[in-house]
Amino acid sequence: MRFHRPKTTRSQVAVIPMIDILFVLLVFFIVSTAFKKPRDVLHIQLPTVHEIPSDTVADVRSTIALDASGHVTLDSLAVPDGLLESYLAAYQKQNPGRKLELEADRNIPLERLLKVWDALTKAGIQIKDVPARIKIAE
Repeated sequence: MRFHRPKTTRSQVAVIPMIDILFVLLVFFIVSTAFKKPRDVLHIQLPTVHEIPSDTVADVRSTIALDASGHVTLDSLAVPDGLLESYLAAYQKQNPGRKLELEADRNIPLERLLKVWDALTKAGIQIKDVPARIKIAE
């Protein structure tokens, strides 16, 4: 005995309308996308001051020097990278009344100068008490 079985048909996805919808979405995203514009580079020249000759010495200061390659020296003592803060703290303990000044080369990266100022602040030295001089090659 045979029972009646309805024929099963596979369900099909209509591909052509889906391609049309995807094409419309693609056009929409292309038109509505704001592409990233290249940013202009800002060239910064650090301010410089010419030295004025004087007969009197205001006060004797120790020097923190930065050369063009970014090496730091504290009174002709080479300071390894990352240890400037501890060197400054030890220097303040040994010379409590001595003031500092910063001599920097004109070609140092601004990031390196900011790291030195950050180390001064962490060592408890006010940045306003440390005058900066920028060396210009003549």
